[in-house]
Amino acid sequence: MENGTDNNVMDLQREANRQITDLKFKLVKSEQEVTALEQNATRLEGQVSRYKSAAENAEKVEDELKAEKRKLQRELRSALDKIEELKSSNSHLTKRLEKMKVK
Repeated sequence: MENGTDNNVMDLQREANRQITDLKFKLVKSEQEVTALEQNATRLEGQVSRYKSAAENAEKVEDELKAEKRKLQRELRSALDKIEELKSSNSHLTKRLEKMKVK
């Protein structure tokens, strides 16, 4: 009876030791996964920061380009108006010259 009980106790002890070993292995594996996930999160946060900075710079450049476009469009309208004015003046002067030639 005592021998059977000792065998049961030894079997239970072996099973407990096996479970402890398995749980220690799972703990180490879980800690490694946590470390990998933390490193990945840090890397992704860096990427987000870089992308955010790039987006802000792109928006700044876009605003500058829009302002430059508006300025160039104003200059173009002014130049076109001046061309029309000069054409009108040229036409008027050409007519006056023709009148002078006729006289």
